[in-house]
Amino acid sequence: MNQQHPHHPHDPNQPAWPPGGYGPPSQPPKKTNAGKVIGLGCAGVIGLVVLIGVIGVAAGGGGGKDDKTSSSAPATVPDAGRTADDVPKQDDAEATSSVTLKARKTAFSKSILASDGDYTSVLVTLTNKGDEPLDVNPLFFTITDTDGTKHTHELAADDRQIDTVKLAPGENISGTVTGRTTFTPKYVTYTDGFVGDSYRANVS
Repeated sequence: MNQQHPHHPHDPNQPAWPPGGYGPPSQPPKKTNAGKVIGLGCAGVIGLVVLIGVIGVAAGGGGGKDDKTSSSAPATVPDAGRTADDVPKQDDAEATSSVTLKARKTAFSKSILASDGDYTSVLVTLTNKGDEPLDVNPLFFTITDTDGTKHTHELAADDRQIDTVKLAPGENISGTVTGRTTFTPKYVTYTDGFVGDSYRANVS
């Protein structure tokens, strides 16, 4: 007896079944992108954690062994912007200072270039105790009197004026610093190069 197929084999609107009467072959399962999305998400999180760690190391890495700080600078006696009472005495800083300054009273010795009028002179001795050459110029000195008035140096007024020289380490020089008018000098200030470190010595 011949089996009858439920559908006519020549009907174009009906699917053709394979011999044996079995139904149409099953479709293979479709692949989803869920695993790929999860993998990319995990990689992104790990990358973000690594980036945050790198930024943290870079921000906090400034205190390593390679940092160079100056912790043994010689003591100086800054004078600008301070009152006489705020500035330490030269004797207090002399042990660690690279400059030694001494000052004492002396008579004014008028030079042929001095104009008429009264002057006050102080004899100073400057010693370079540092490791580098030190520039000396009469204009680097000022005299402060007992009233707190600061007097700038009068060039060429005293014939014993301190010279303009460069002191090698260990060298010293003496000469006068002179201010206009008559006054009682209290201390002398030397500033290294106008804007450098300042040193002060009481007038003895």
